[in-house]
Amino acid sequence: MHFIFLSVPRSLLAWLLVGLIAGWLAGTVSRGRGFGCIADIFLGLVGAVLGGWIFTKLGIFGGGILYSIAAATIGAVVLVVIGACSPGAIDFIGKLLSASAWRESHLI
Repeated sequence: MHFIFLSVPRSLLAWLLVGLIAGWLAGTVSRGRGFGCIADIFLGLVGAVLGGWIFTKLGIFGGGILYSIAAATIGAVVLVVIGACSPGAIDFIGKLLSASAWRESHLI
């Protein structure tokens, strides 16, 4: 009997987990709840890039999972604030979030 295993790098799983946690935290801070699993991951991953850049410019350096979650959360909150200030971004984010919420509700 042979088993086929999908090999996923642990670093990819770690990034997805950090993105999920950071996106959920940003949603909780800004609206009281997350945006949905897919949107939280997307928001957290993009927020991680922005948060890493912000931390570097402020001279904050570190490593580990807590540093990564903190940087990603700060970046995701900044993205949500920018989105709330820009009317075009609100429409885009609203369409993105409603599409991801629809997909999540229809997953079996």
